[in-house]
Amino acid sequence: MSSKDKRPDTKLVHGGRRGEWLGGMVNVPVARTSTVLFEDVASMQAAYPPRDGTLSYGRNGTPTLWSLAEALTELEPGAAGTRLYPSGAAAVSFALASVVKPGDQLLMVDSVYQPTRTFCDLGLKRYGIATRYYDPRATAAEVEALLSRTTKAIFMESPGSLTFEVQDVPGICAVARKHGVTTLLDNTWATPLFFQALPRGIDLSILACTKYVAGHADVMLGSVTATEAYWQELNRTARLYGQSVGPDDAYLAARGLRTMGVRLRRHEDSAIKIARWLQDQAPVAQVLHPALESCPGHEYWKRDFTGSSGLFAIVLNDVDEAAAARFVENLDLFGIGYSWGGFESLALPVQPKRTASTSPPGPIVRLHIGLEDPDDLMADLDRGLRAIA
Repeated sequence: MSSKDKRPDTKLVHGGRRGEWLGGMVNVPVARTSTVLFEDVASMQAAYPPRDGTLSYGRNGTPTLWSLAEALTELEPGAAGTRLYPSGAAAVSFALASVVKPGDQLLMVDSVYQPTRTFCDLGLKRYGIATRYYDPRATAAEVEALLSRTTKAIFMESPGSLTFEVQDVPGICAVARKHGVTTLLDNTWATPLFFQALPRGIDLSILACTKYVAGHADVMLGSVTATEAYWQELNRTARLYGQSVGPDDAYLAARGLRTMGVRLRRHEDSAIKIARWLQDQAPVAQVLHPALESCPGHEYWKRDFTGSSGLFAIVLNDVDEAAAARFVENLDLFGIGYSWGGFESLALPVQPKRTASTSPPGPIVRLHIGLEDPDDLMADLDRGLRAIA
């Protein structure tokens, strides 16, 4: 059966498992190497320039890395290839570096992940690349009105980091194509399992594989999957800057990928149950979950997504930031820490930074619903809420 005939859950299990890489084993072995030895000088010279699938030097890849990259590529119909990076932030940075140059303008969604904003404000600015932020609730027509002759790329994050606005990704992509503008999407929240980005018009789809792909809070890894038109430049930029990942991290991410389908659906079911329960709690002013009708852009989620993950936020009612911290500190089953996407539940008070839009009023607490029993998590949240009531 060809890859295009397989359903997503089958691709998760079988993607990247080539017989020549497996050597009779179920999992691709961990290849730890820097030096690759050749039979003769001619063979060594033939391995360059480096290309996936041909051993040349450890930094240029091994079957451990190629297998994971190929599996991620198979999840996005229309993809030409995937590059791996040592973190999600690195994946964002090098995806952008492959499509913008000095003098260009980037349109960046205002709800974006803070490290991405920092890279734009400090890194891109240093190289003469301007960033203009736009409201995550902007329509495709409103985004089109922001384009200038120097606009070369539009970056989306849907739903938005911390406040979970869902964007009209296909509509914005249609506008971008009309004007010859590149589109990028941070698709970490949904993964290709719940939102296939390239078929909806995205040119470069980015994942923090640290999150749901790896799934066990023990890996730092990022990926960028590109269409044919952008693959060669993405690949060239990664090699130019010496980007590579460790084989152990790639192996752990590949292992996590095999169970991502069942994990994501458990995260989804528990998170929706808890989000609906939170809607009825007096200290909660608003629940920011894309699957709820009250979430900005819910109509786009309903149209474009096939599921939702375990990450959402709540806005607390009539309390200050100190009370939000007290709420989080009174939770027993929710850890206090950055990141998300692992098996464990997390709670984090957040203060979104905005320059082109406004955040919901009131203290915001981001919740990641892990794989614990949802009834236990609701009981824990109830204790926390009673501490600030």
